[in-house]
Amino acid sequence: MKRRASKDWIERLEAANVPCGPINNYREVFENPQVQHRGLKIDMPHPLSGTLPGIASPMRFSETPVEYTVPPPRLGEHTREVLGSLLGLGNGELDRLAAQKII
Repeated sequence: MKRRASKDWIERLEAANVPCGPINNYREVFENPQVQHRGLKIDMPHPLSGTLPGIASPMRFSETPVEYTVPPPRLGEHTREVLGSLLGLGNGELDRLAAQKII
C-alpha cells in the first residue's frame, strides 16, 4: 500500500503556492530513472550489516570526487563522545545516565 500526503495537507500546501508531488518510499526513489542515471544510490559497508544502501552526494567534482569511507553511525555510537565534548559531562555522569537508561 502506497502512502501519500493526505488530501487536506496537499490542499493547504497548494493554497500557500508550495508545489506538491508524490511522496516516495526508498524503493520508489531508487527505482526512479533519474536517480539511477545520476548514480545516487550507493552501498556503504557497515560493521553489523554487511552493506547498507545510502544516498550519494548530488554534487559532482571532476577533480575531487566524493569518497564514501565512513559508514552511517550505529544508534548511540557517538552519544558519550558528543555529550562529553559538547556538554562537558565526565565518565561518572555518563555512566550514571547509561545505568538509568537515559543514554
